[in-house]
Amino acid sequence: MEFIAGLANGFMELFKAGAATFAGWVTGIIPLVVIMMTAVSSVIKMIGEERVNRVAQRATENIITRYTVLPVLAVMFLGNPMSYTFGRFVKQKYKPAFYDANVSFLHPVTGLFPHANGGELFVYMGIAAGITALGLPLGDLAVRYFLVGLVVILLRGIVTEKIYFYMCAKDGKKLD
Repeated sequence: MEFIAGLANGFMELFKAGAATFAGWVTGIIPLVVIMMTAVSSVIKMIGEERVNRVAQRATENIITRYTVLPVLAVMFLGNPMSYTFGRFVKQKYKPAFYDANVSFLHPVTGLFPHANGGELFVYMGIAAGITALGLPLGDLAVRYFLVGLVVILLRGIVTEKIYFYMCAKDGKKLD
């Protein structure tokens, strides 16, 4: 009987811990994300959607900006999952590589721009809790994630593009 009561109490403690975490988010990270989303939306309105679209279109012109600037703009301005819509600026033959670069940047950007991907906050906040417990600054971690993320998305974009081109050539598919 004690064993069953212990399981029941443990089960309830699990939910209490989840509720405490949720309460922390409601007073901490959720207002931050809402404010950042509002700020990004305001910046887009001030700059003008047409200008943002023109910059995005120009970013597709070479392999470096196609897999760095374009995914960064998409993730920062639109967040997940809307950032995938920036693929409309990319020629059809580059879309698989753009998608790979874009989706690969949704975690590294979270430290600096938490509004970009709410789902990744769970991962980042867990790592951040460990860094904070060690007495280390979170800003350094966020910047390092961001910079390494830029290198990773560039490499992934280039490699995915080359693989896609190879597979299309092997299948005799013409690329536009």
